Amino acid sequence: MKNRLFTFVALGVILSGTLIYGNFNIGNHSTVFAKSEEAQDTAVRVENQTVYINDLSDLNGELQIKADEIEWYEGEEANTVFVEQEPDAGIDYAPDGYYIVNEQEANETLKIADDATVTVQIYDRTGDAKDIDIEWNEEISLDKFAELYGDTTNMDMSVFPYHLTIENGEVIQIVQQYIP
Repeated sequence: MKNRLFTFVALGVILSGTLIYGNFNIGNHSTVFAKSEEAQDTAVRVENQTVYINDLSDLNGELQIKADEIEWYEGEEANTVFVEQEPDAGIDYAPDGYYIVNEQEANETLKIADDATVTVQIYDRTGDAKDIDIEWNEEISLDKFAELYGDTTNMDMSVFPYHLTIENGEVIQIVQQYIP
């Protein structure tokens, strides 16, 4: 019995001391869960933009684009925005099912990653305009895209919108948006 009494008293003293001196940190919410600066620097930042590509150039072996961000709308959302933006058009739907808003042209220069993927819907495959046809979601090399962008003989690739995936400020994916 003396052992049990001694044990309870000892536990009571330890518990009282802990509560008094704060070792349990009860009511103190000072724990910080922030990442270290090093961990924050390695965080991947991914964003998606729909743009017109106004220039594609090779600067010391690095491909860069000048991209003008636009707002791309499809379906019912396109119809709604079209009616808001074009109240005097005489129609209440977006022709061809899409609508583009580009209130202010503002080019942003973006580096293209060497291993960026490029997906196109339509381009000049043969050099003969009569052969130009749609091939949905065809992947081509970045070099081929740069070549096509620079050749406006049969088709001007700059007239199409593009959906970009940008990781840590560098374009890693380019997807051509087909427009009729």
